This record gives sequence, structure tokens and C-alpha cells, in this order.
Amino acid sequence: MMKGIKNFPLLVGATAFFVAFNAAFFSIFGLSNLFSGAFWSVVLMASSLEVGKLVSASFLYQYWYKISRLMKAYMVLAVFTLVLITSVGIFGFLSNAYQGATLNFQIESTTLLAYEERLDQLQEDKKFLKEELEAQVMDLPENYRTARRKLREEYNPMIQDISKSIIDMKTQIAEVEIGLVQTGVDVGPAIYIAKVFKTDVDSVVKYLIFIFIFVFDPLAVVLTIGFNIALGTQEVQMYIKEEEELEADPEDLPESEYLPSSYDNIVPTSDGKDAVKIE
Repeated sequence: MMKGIKNFPLLVGATAFFVAFNAAFFSIFGLSNLFSGAFWSVVLMASSLEVGKLVSASFLYQYWYKISRLMKAYMVLAVFTLVLITSVGIFGFLSNAYQGATLNFQIESTTLLAYEERLDQLQEDKKFLKEELEAQVMDLPENYRTARRKLREEYNPMIQDISKSIIDMKTQIAEVEIGLVQTGVDVGPAIYIAKVFKTDVDSVVKYLIFIFIFVFDPLAVVLTIGFNIALGTQEVQMYIKEEEELEADPEDLPESEYLPSSYDNIVPTSDGKDAVKIE
């Protein structure tokens, strides 16, 4: 179906340009983050290399049988190296985006763990005070009511302070959990995939990034070569079509193309006119 489209080579070329442009954009952005000290220098260098990569791929296809082996080897190596550099830049861009999305999530997760540990400690302190109070009260005789009351008056304020701290800590934990849910929306799909495959979120994101970079820039190079193939095929088809049209309607050919290449086969006729001798 796609082969029947008249402007299919243009479609392939436009797609190749679009994919290559996006790959170059993400790669340049990622490389500029890696070398932020020379932002515009990296942008200029990476842009020129991206253009050179696509032109080199087209040149290799067009002149593969006309260039030397040394030139072939160098240009093939250069194209593969530039694909690798572009992939590294895309990896840097995606990993930076992931870290930006999960930074607050990680901060809140760490805060939640600290609060939960603090809550456990407070609950243990409260339990210890209660057990210590009961032990000291039990050690006193039953008729030592005043001493028992003094012990309770001594321990109860400490127990109440800890109980208040526990309530405050639970409130803070609830607030962090709410914020964690809201922040987790940004990385929710990655968390779900991690649960499905029973692994951590970082590993899931790492494999997804590798999948992206293995198909992104190589696709741009392959589509560039495909554009050259489609363009060459279209030219051949146009040439064949013109030949078929000329064979079907010979009157459109110039008169000179019907003259014999040699006059040796032309003989005079009885009426004085020349005629072609048929052998």
C-alpha cells in the first residue's frame, strides 16, 4: 500500500528527518548536561556531528562502489561511533529527566523512613516507662499508697509527653504519605512495572532507557538510507515508465531517431524514390 503512494520517498525522508531531529535534540540536551561548563560549544559540536552522521550514511550508500576500502572503513566506523555518542546523550537526557521526577519522591521516602523509625523509638520509650512504673509500684507494699501516688505523679508527665510526641509524629507521617502519593504519580507506571517484574524502580527505568536508545538513533540512520533507496527506486521507475510510453507511442520520438544509421541499405526504386532495402 505504502509503495503505491506517489510521494512515498518524501514521506520516508520527512520521517527520517523528524526522527533524526528528535534524536539530535535529546542527545544534544543530554550531552550539554554532562558538559554544562561549555554549553554552547557542546551544542555546536554535537549539531555538526549529527548532520555529518546522516550525510555520511547517505554518502556511503550512494558511493559505496566508488570509494576506497580505507575510506569505507573510516566512514562506517565514524557513523557507528556517532550513533553511540548520540545514544549516550539520549541516555543522559532520559536519566536526568528520571532523576528530576523522582528527586522529591526519594526525599519524601527517606523522610518517611526517618519518621517511622522515630515513631517506633517513641513507642518503645513509652512502653518502657509504663513497665518501669508498674514494676516499681509492685515492689512497694500495698499500704504505701502515698509512695505509689508519687511514683505515678513522677512517671505520668513523662508518659504523657511521649504520647503527645507520638501523636505529632503520626500526624507528620500522614502528611508525608499524602505527599508521597502525589509525587508517586510522576513515577507511578515505573513503580507498577517494578512490582510486576518484582524488581526495583531504578532497574526498570534503566532497561527502558536502553530500549529507547537501541532503536532511536539507529532508526534515524536506517531511515536516511531508506530514503536514498526509495528515491533511487523512484527514479528508476520513472525512467522505465518513460521508456514504455515512448515504445507505445513512437510518433513522439524525434524524426532523426527513425533515420537509418547507414545509407548502404538504401536503394533507388523504379519511380526514382529511395527505399530501404530489406535483407
